[in-house]
Amino acid sequence: TGGGTGLIGMWKAFNEMIDLDWLDQKETDRPRMVVVQSDGCAPIVKAFDEGLQENDLWEKSHTGALGLNVPSPLGGAWILKTLWDSGGIALMVDEAQIMEASHEVNELSGVDGSCEDGVSWLGFKTLVETGWIKEGEKVVIPITGAAERYV
Repeated sequence: TGGGTGLIGMWKAFNEMIDLDWLDQKETDRPRMVVVQSDGCAPIVKAFDEGLQENDLWEKSHTGALGLNVPSPLGGAWILKTLWDSGGIALMVDEAQIMEASHEVNELSGVDGSCEDGVSWLGFKTLVETGWIKEGEKVVIPITGAAERYV
């Protein structure tokens, strides 16, 4: 998650579709939203871990996932509210593993994605390994970046 507009928009859309009865789901069936950030720039993860409603500026941010180098997301309070309301989670991944993970995503998906997608993939793998994502659960991993940005 960088600025958070994708996460905020997806949560808003799910809620609107449920409210309009376009999706047949009970309140408990709404998706759990997840924020994954590099350990080089993780203001939302820090705020979430501290139980805060707003994030602070992440000093000296650095990450090769350029779209995630957002040291103080404009929508930070909305991102955190989405996580709290959805029963979601925020986690940070090791910057040193991002490039390899992005190559793995590209091979598995056939999409020429970017470093941001590697961050999402690392988060997914971590959540499966820790049991936060259970066997049989449906998971969507948005591929939001494009490799051309890094050429």
